[in-house]
Amino acid sequence: MSGTLVLVRHGQSDWNLKNLFTGWRDPDLTDLGVEEANAGGKALADYGITFDVAYTSSLIRAQRTCQIVLDNVGQSDLETIRDEALNERDYGDLSGLNKDDAREKWGEDQVHIWRRSYDIPPPGGESLRDTGARVWPYYLTEILPRVLRGEKVLVAAHGNSLRSLVMVLDKLSKEEILKLNLATGVPMVYKLNADSTVISKEVLGDMSAAH
Repeated sequence: MSGTLVLVRHGQSDWNLKNLFTGWRDPDLTDLGVEEANAGGKALADYGITFDVAYTSSLIRAQRTCQIVLDNVGQSDLETIRDEALNERDYGDLSGLNKDDAREKWGEDQVHIWRRSYDIPPPGGESLRDTGARVWPYYLTEILPRVLRGEKVLVAAHGNSLRSLVMVLDKLSKEEILKLNLATGVPMVYKLNADSTVISKEVLGDMSAAH
């Protein structure tokens, strides 16, 4: 009996548009972000999947994406579990800053290290390893058991919280995960064996849109 895990990164947020570090701050989707979420939902509807449960973060951009996807597959009232374990990486002192302003303040090289190293966090924030340290236990205790029971589970979350999951599912190294960008609103459909290994992965959309 195989279960299905679908991961969707939220659509563009207002702060994505303004080139700001967002992290745990809570801006809403832009009009484009709503379109991206609708596109992901339509792709899943065309794929013919319905879900047993949905998980999302405590942040509105992921919650709205989750709801838009569920609306598109005809499951507007599906049980949806929200938990900050699935929140975006916390950018600490960078949160709310324009990325260009951050480079002026700390220097291009230092900001690049914070953004693209695996285990060096920005001041007051989380590294990708830190993000994984809260995402993985939640996945193992709350999400994975339902998939292993044969359920179809939707997770609508964020670029870095989902990269933490993809790293494990796709068996990527620290170097490989740093090069991976997840497209907004593009569903990734994993089929899992009863031992939690991946049977198949399908990406329902245009990965060239990744940024």
